[in-house]
Amino acid sequence: MAVKKKVPQISKAAWRLHAFCLLLAFGSFVWGYNVGVLASVLVHPGFVETLNLKTKDTGLVTSIYYLGTWLSYIFLAHPAADKLGRRYAGLAGMSVMCVGQALQAGASSPRAFAMVIAGRIISGLGTAIVSTSVPLYQSEIAPAKQRGRFVVMNHIGFVAGLATGFWVGYATTFFENTDGWRMSIALSFVPAFFFMVGLPFMHESPRWLVEHGKNDAAFSALKFYREGYYAIDEIHEEVADIERSVAAFKASGFTWGSLFTDASLFARMWRAALLQFMAQMCGATAMKYYLPILFRALGLGRRLSLLAGGIESTLKIGCTVIEMLIIDKAGRRFTLAAGAAVMAFAMLINAALPIVYPNNVNRAADYVCIVFIFIYSFGYSMGFGPAAWVYGSEIFPTAIRARGLSFAASGGSIGSVIVALVWPVGVANLGSKIYFFFMSVNLVCVPIVYLLYPETKGRSLEDLDGLFHGTLRLSALNPLHSTRVDDDAVASRTLDPRVTPAPNGVLSQREPE
Repeated sequence: MAVKKKVPQISKAAWRLHAFCLLLAFGSFVWGYNVGVLASVLVHPGFVETLNLKTKDTGLVTSIYYLGTWLSYIFLAHPAADKLGRRYAGLAGMSVMCVGQALQAGASSPRAFAMVIAGRIISGLGTAIVSTSVPLYQSEIAPAKQRGRFVVMNHIGFVAGLATGFWVGYATTFFENTDGWRMSIALSFVPAFFFMVGLPFMHESPRWLVEHGKNDAAFSALKFYREGYYAIDEIHEEVADIERSVAAFKASGFTWGSLFTDASLFARMWRAALLQFMAQMCGATAMKYYLPILFRALGLGRRLSLLAGGIESTLKIGCTVIEMLIIDKAGRRFTLAAGAAVMAFAMLINAALPIVYPNNVNRAADYVCIVFIFIYSFGYSMGFGPAAWVYGSEIFPTAIRARGLSFAASGGSIGSVIVALVWPVGVANLGSKIYFFFMSVNLVCVPIVYLLYPETKGRSLEDLDGLFHGTLRLSALNPLHSTRVDDDAVASRTLDPRVTPAPNGVLSQREPE
């Protein structure tokens, strides 16, 4: 009699981590949708008429959003994540985003332009809170060897929202009434609703709970995200490691200001900020907001440009899924450098061909440029797009991770403002030669990444201090400090009597007697 081969079951932890990280991705979906749909709104006749929009105003409408994100990254995002927790910070940020979107959707004369500008700033304030609290949470609940995968799910949500925004924009071209653009903006409330309803049902980040003295709750939360995959003693050790790290930081006397005064912390600060800055200066902001305009310059009509934008953004989802599968194997540095090299080559083609064949005289050359815009998107989705957030969310100590990531993300806001303002002016005055500038930026990024950024793949969050010559782990063992974790207290936590470690290190469930 043939023996049936036992099919390995997916652990509870895997189901829970994927399900909740997908829920968190709804927050990034709203962010991406707002970016994608604006690209179509900017060229919608009803929007242009309502705002009496001039060409010079499009850069202001685009860039003012990043003023809001910059202000929030500096002053709001990290206090929200530290005081409210990662979940409720995301909830608060999404609420603010919805207020901003409502202002834009309801803009009417004679204050339409002012309402859109105010709405963009407010939406930017909320976006900064969501865009930092979500990857923080994902990085803090994910196992070390799979952390890249789960944080990249955040970017998958973003590009899925981006693609949806383009497709909605394309759909509105069939309804050229003056209110079509309002409906496309208001649709962002649907994914925002699911995000906000789901957050309270999640456990808070175990690292945030330890930082706030809720060690038992931290153990319960971590057990929830490890059950069926890690042995119970491994979960105890992970919590104990978090406790030692938090205790070491408190003993060190560091504050958020130490990000700029301590050599080890500043080494992380400037790297994370520079990475976010490079992620926007590579040209990504222009490719997201001005994509339909770029396609129209290559000879496509308005409707066809929006269709091409929808296809391009949809392909980004597949590219980001590939990145999710390889980032923990290939590493952060390789994906960042390879992505920058691909983007540089794509920019070279888009710069050179219109010079050789000006004024769309060669349709084949125009089509090649369109293909290489798609290739550029492939490079971004395999590199800077997700990996910059993965790297920044994992290198800071627990107690200042929210502050570190928020300050670092502000570098991206600065880059976005520069690109959003420079690109329209550059295209108007230099034509396709503006691509040479962004090609150069991408080329410079390759050696910067390899020479200045240590690899972080496969390391636990508490084990990254040594990469930057930090002293937190040493101070946790220093007998002069009275902040050592009480190992007896850790061991005395109540164990689930139904759960025992199996010989292979995987949890096994005892049948109830």
